[in-house]
This record gives sequence, structure tokens and C-alpha cells, in this order.
Amino acid sequence: MKLLANRKIKFLFVGILFCVVGFVLISAAFVSLTVKNVEDYIIVCGMCMGAVILLLCYGYFREQHKIMETAISQITEYIAGNKKVSIECNDEGELYRLFHEVNSLVAILNAHAENEKNSKKFLRETISDISHQLKTPLAALNIYNGLIQDGAKEKDLSTIQEFSLLSEQELDRIETLVQNLLKITKLDAGTIILEKTLENVSELAEEIKKHFLFRAGWEEKEICLSGNGEITLLCDRNWMIEAIGNLVKNALDHTEKGGRIRIEWRAFTSIVQITVKDNGSGIHPEDLYHIFKRFYRSRFSKDTQGIGLGLSLTKGIVEAHNGTIEVDSTLGAGTSFTINFLNPTKL
Repeated sequence: MKLLANRKIKFLFVGILFCVVGFVLISAAFVSLTVKNVEDYIIVCGMCMGAVILLLCYGYFREQHKIMETAISQITEYIAGNKKVSIECNDEGELYRLFHEVNSLVAILNAHAENEKNSKKFLRETISDISHQLKTPLAALNIYNGLIQDGAKEKDLSTIQEFSLLSEQELDRIETLVQNLLKITKLDAGTIILEKTLENVSELAEEIKKHFLFRAGWEEKEICLSGNGEITLLCDRNWMIEAIGNLVKNALDHTEKGGRIRIEWRAFTSIVQITVKDNGSGIHPEDLYHIFKRFYRSRFSKDTQGIGLGLSLTKGIVEAHNGTIEVDSTLGAGTSFTINFLNPTKL
């Protein structure tokens, strides 16, 4: 019986039982011995039994009152702001089960409060990073527009054309930043519904190559494709192109003139693997752990144009597809990003 699990309640019931049994035995003894005025003795015994039972109940409820007062004071202290309080629940019984649940609730509330604190800190840092990222292109735009105005006054068309092009590049940077932020926010909020269809990986790679072909030709770099043309992947086409495209863009950003970027894919028993590798500058070992963090900018990187969102966005898209992404890099020799997806059609 759960009610008797608590030793104090058990002691109270045993004490009352002993009192009742003792009263019955003594009364029976008086009756069997034909004692004169036996009724008076039985009444006295009954009064003694009642007094002992009252004392036992008083002692029990007094102790319970102290326990409840202690628990209430601990709860009041928690409400007042002390997050380290807890109610002692080192005994058995329903009351101590209640105290244990209250302690569990306190732990959950503390965890939620800590998560909320971390979320606010992250939001504050993110807003600060966004502000910092926007300041650079906006400041550049102000300078370029001033130079364009000066060129217009002097009717210097070459100056106007040059700085108009630079202004357009800075506007593209702002647009890329805003678009990537919107995409990451949607991923975090879980508002994106992936429309998965069975896609040919070779066709995805071809589309990505076409998107970067002009830039690669302008920078005298080569994009190579390698893989079985029959391999398929269950994915959201647009988001997958976004994820792999970010890796290709990152590779182009960190390779010199004459560099080569390879997109490779292959299938195993139940996994489809896509790899984007380059022969560029590589990633410093100190940065490998941080490259998927938002707005992370390496102190070793010479890239002054990146906004530090592409790799983070790629990781979010891959994980939304229940995939994993790994990076392997040798400083001065190149970098390889490997994405693995379970292929449900092969399971």
C-alpha cells in the first residue's frame, strides 16, 4: 500500500494499532477477572488510549507542518530569484514524490531560463554581427556614390562606370546577406516544408555548374563534374542546389587563378555521397571547428567579401534532409566538403 510507504505514517498507524490492541486486551482482562467497577477502569483505559493516540497524531502532524513550511519557504525563495534552492525529498511516500516532482519542475524551469538567456545572447550577438556586416557595404556605397557624383560633374564617364559597377557589387552583397538571413531564419523556425522528389544528382550538378560557369571562366578557374549519371537522391531540388552551390561558391572564393573545383558523387549500399573539393588555399586547423558558425570570420582568411553565412546555411539544409556534412582540409593544398545522405530507396 503506497500510503504506508512513508515510515512516519507507518509508525503512526502501528502506534494507533498498539493502543487499540492494548486497550482491548486490558479491557478483556478486567472483565475476565470480574474486577469491581470494571466499567470505570475500562473508561479510564479508553481515555488513556485516546490521549496516547492524540499525542501520536499531534507529533506526526506537527512534523508534517514543519516539512510543509520548509517546502513553502524554499518555493518562496525560488520565486524571489534564488535558482539554486531545492526541497529535501530523501524519504518515501506521496508527499516526498510531490517534492521530487517540484524539484524536477524547478530544474526544467531553470533549463528553460538558461536556454532563453542563451537565445537572447545569440540574438544580441547576431544583430550586432548583422549591423557590422551591413556597415561595410553601406559605407562603401556612400563613398562610391560620392565619387560617381564627382565624376558626373566632371563628365568623366569611365569613373562613373567603374564606381557604378562597384556600387552594384556592394548592393549584391547586401542582398545576399538579407536573403541568407531569411533562409536561415526559416530553417531555424521550422517553417520550411521540404518538397522532396527523386532527383538525378548529375542533373543537379550540371545546373550548379551552369550557374557558376561565367564566374569560373572570368576568373580562369575550372569546374569539373564526376559521378554516375544514374544516381538519384530524394531531396528538395531548390534547397539542395542552394546547399551545394554555397560550397562551390566557397571553393571559388578560396582558389587562385587556374584553380580547379570538383563536384563528385557516388552511391553506396544505402548512402548517397556528394563531395565538393578544390585545390585552393585550404582552411587553417584552428578554423576547422568553427567554419559552420554564423558570421565566423577567420583571422587567417584573406577573404574580405564573405559574410560568413553560406556554410552555416548549407549545414542547416543538409541536416534538414537528415544528412551530415564533413570537412577535410590541408593548408595550402585545398579543401574537401563531403555530404552524406541516407538513400531510403535502398534501405
